[in-house]
Amino acid sequence: MSRCVTVSQGALIASMVLAVTFLGPVRAQQGTALAGQKVEVSAPPGESGGADRGETAEYRTPLAGEPFHTVFMGKPVAIPAQNRGSVTALTLGGGGYLPKQGETSVTPIAALFLMRDWQSSRTRNVISIFVNDLEYDKSFGNLELVARLENNTVPFGQKDVVNDHEIKTSDTIWGTVTGSLGPGLRYKVAPFQVDNDLRLQLLGKAGYFYAKRTGDTGPDLVLPPETMLYGVKLRGRYDGMRRNLLELPHSGMAAGFDLDYMHRDRWADFGTTPDALFSKSNTQDYTQLNGYLMAAGGIPGLSEKNRILFSLHGGATPGKSADRYNAITIGGGPLPGETGDLCRPDYPGTMFSQVLVSNYALAALEYRRELAFFLYLHLRETLIWADRASVTATNRFFFKSSTGAATTIGLDTGFFWNSEIYLGYSWDSGFIRNGKPGSGLILIWNKSF
Repeated sequence: MSRCVTVSQGALIASMVLAVTFLGPVRAQQGTALAGQKVEVSAPPGESGGADRGETAEYRTPLAGEPFHTVFMGKPVAIPAQNRGSVTALTLGGGGYLPKQGETSVTPIAALFLMRDWQSSRTRNVISIFVNDLEYDKSFGNLELVARLENNTVPFGQKDVVNDHEIKTSDTIWGTVTGSLGPGLRYKVAPFQVDNDLRLQLLGKAGYFYAKRTGDTGPDLVLPPETMLYGVKLRGRYDGMRRNLLELPHSGMAAGFDLDYMHRDRWADFGTTPDALFSKSNTQDYTQLNGYLMAAGGIPGLSEKNRILFSLHGGATPGKSADRYNAITIGGGPLPGETGDLCRPDYPGTMFSQVLVSNYALAALEYRRELAFFLYLHLRETLIWADRASVTATNRFFFKSSTGAATTIGLDTGFFWNSEIYLGYSWDSGFIRNGKPGSGLILIWNKSF
């Protein structure tokens, strides 16, 4: 992948494989028209176009999986119904930052998305080499056996960033591998598409944590010991949303939560100076709660081409148990839309894993306009409050309250070869860069097979 700006080696290589943060961009294109052609009429047979262009009010936005008929350049075009229960998609792209974040000006993105929904089982997998999220569910009526495997095992040093400068002495190689297994309940809900269900799962978790020094790690930085991890997760999901042809939320609601308890088997005090140590008694066991609520719908008095979307994400780590290695991660990337990605808190213009928080609340309000059945423009305002991780030049790691706002304009369009492009520009008031405003640009190409 060619680059015209300089990025730090570690951030470049890691970001190419850390696309699990960008699950949402895997909006599997299920048969869109060529974006270079002009829409004259955009409606199913027997319906005329929307009222915004002199057409009747009977216009209906084409929905994911359904057949669609239209006219291009005076010629009829038919898009057949698609099987949304079998998706293979490749995501490629990148994000750029001005001014740069730390030593990073651009981060490439790459991931493979696989989803299959069979009669008595289903699987959803995001594969990105060093970071993967794999799940397989076996159904016995409404009862399921759920198996998950997650790993974040980037073999490169990770540095903390403060005031847009990387703290070189904070460089550490660390990661986790976690497997989960347990029972779940799953019920189909309206509008009864492949992604519409109500799920409740109780999973036992076991994993491994490691942390290693690099040549840049500060001599006074004490790392936690490598250890086994044991815990339990209670996870709930509801998705009653209907998606459009580009798999963007069109109508309905979705909500979910994750309640996690984790025990670190071998543990010890770690950090730097005595007044900046994370004690074993506070951090060996921790509980985290994360949740979200999303809704999409029409605007009274306007045609279906105009949509409004609202989302709220929040999370908390009670007590003093949050640290560098278990903090909640808020990143950037395309806006969440795919059912398995709705839980991801997205703050536009942020690079992967830059923002670590112990507690947070993030709200977003978006207006979307359907310019053509394959072309959507959106304006989005995002507000955030968080107890955000910060670090000093002496590697003193702590959390402090921060607020911010980001304004985003984006374009989703169908493209050639059964693919989709997302282009977004964001302006941040200063949350990302510790009070200094900045901009981010992201370009994503999703190809379905």
